Amino acid sequence: MDLLALADFNLVARHGGFGRAARAAGRPKATLSRRVSELEAALDLRLFERGGRTLTLTEEGRALHARTGVLLAELDETAAAIASGSATPRGRLRISAPLLFSQVAMGKLAAAFAMTHPEVRLEVTTEDRAVDMVEEGYDLAIRVDPEADASLVGRIVLRDHLVVVASPNLARPTGDRPVPAVVRGSGGGDAWSMRTPGGPSPLAFEPVLRLSSLIMVRDAIRAGIGAGRLPISLVSRDLAAGTLVRWGDIDGPDIALWALYPSRRLLSARVAAFLDHLKRAFPHGTPEELAAYVGPESEV
Repeated sequence: MDLLALADFNLVARHGGFGRAARAAGRPKATLSRRVSELEAALDLRLFERGGRTLTLTEEGRALHARTGVLLAELDETAAAIASGSATPRGRLRISAPLLFSQVAMGKLAAAFAMTHPEVRLEVTTEDRAVDMVEEGYDLAIRVDPEADASLVGRIVLRDHLVVVASPNLARPTGDRPVPAVVRGSGGGDAWSMRTPGGPSPLAFEPVLRLSSLIMVRDAIRAGIGAGRLPISLVSRDLAAGTLVRWGDIDGPDIALWALYPSRRLLSARVAAFLDHLKRAFPHGTPEELAAYVGPESEV
């Protein structure tokens, strides 16, 4: 594939037309049109739908632009950095992060990063779904216990574990009576597996509230309507203050928060800078570090 023709195609796709692309790049419009036509012929694909006054990407054109536009930009950035002898992070950095981490920490993290790296245009999108990083143009994704994916590499940023907590005013039921519980979402079963010296022990519960956010779950537990299962980092200050009490630990592996990026992509200076930023914020990756980083804001 002709990389120069591919670069011209992305230039036209980015500006939405041959004329606008030609003016932006100072190139002849006829040259850009010819190079895109040659690329279409080489690929045996139509990349643009050409109307009287409109130019729109075809489905194949959108896919090609999504997969190659960022790669070409990173190649340009790498070449410029080598030529100038500088690896200063610059350019657009798109990050997808989960809801809870975004609510309690991402605003502070993003602001500190932006002040340290003013030439990076940071964009953070909050969503819990597993985004397609290449297709959707993300440079970095932060995910909780992600499924194995051969196309992605990454590192663990934080570890956390789940505990069952309740208001000190809520009496723990005796015998086999289920605990009134506040749970997240529609699933969750009917018993928590608790860690005890003798091994796992079930704690039966009956949902009295189902909420979509762990922040809401914590606030409802504080109000005393039921017990709940939450990350220790989210409730450590409540436990220290006595506004919540700890009924026990959930049996099972720790929660791991990963930072992921596409393995087929060069690790750009801006992605490496943000990974270093996370490492400085959470050098050991413990729940206590996250709770300390969040500070009093976790009380809201």
